Amino acid sequence: MYLFTIEGTDGSGKATQLALLKEKLEDKGYSVMTISFPNYSSRSSGPVKMYLEGELGRKPSDVSAYAASALFAVDRFASYKKNWEKPYKEGTVIISDRYVLSNIIHQASKLSIEERKSYIDWLYDFEYKKLGIPVPTLSFFLDVPPDVSSENVEKRYFGDEAKKDIHERDGEYMKICYDTAKELFPRLGVVRVECVRDGKMKTREEINEIIFSEIEKILGV
Repeated sequence: MYLFTIEGTDGSGKATQLALLKEKLEDKGYSVMTISFPNYSSRSSGPVKMYLEGELGRKPSDVSAYAASALFAVDRFASYKKNWEKPYKEGTVIISDRYVLSNIIHQASKLSIEERKSYIDWLYDFEYKKLGIPVPTLSFFLDVPPDVSSENVEKRYFGDEAKKDIHERDGEYMKICYDTAKELFPRLGVVRVECVRDGKMKTREEINEIIFSEIEKILGV
């Protein structure tokens, strides 16, 4: 059973890499399923939408790390039980755009350095043990500095601020999220993928080759 997750701040190119990986693995004969979080097509994402749209607080810090994490965790649990538990257990390779580590990126950033270890311990116990969703085979962090990722977000929304969620609207918060990921992920066994060269994004093919080469080592493709 294989689960690979692609993590990163907003505007780091996660969906693009997901699509490229799916195509490559299917070309190699693997059955592949892609998933994405939040799962906006499901009712389980309702409380997540409320949070991201500012109904529970106008700023990320208005909702505690633990409360927000629980909302995202329940969405993942519902997705697993309803959509991909069976194919995962039957051998389909699952690739996820965001997963548990996204809670660490966005929610551990609300905590002091001293509080983060106990939060991560709680999060892993809650999602992987108590909720019982699968532990990833391998996770990747798309390292895109905030100045570049924010440009990508602007292009996605054509500069329309109304389309941004409470995370995307808060530039300082997004910088903290990036710094949190860079600090914590090496300790958690996450593969860092450097996506920017000389202040500009590498090509999607260059980035994908780095990710695919790591997956090859595991799958033997």
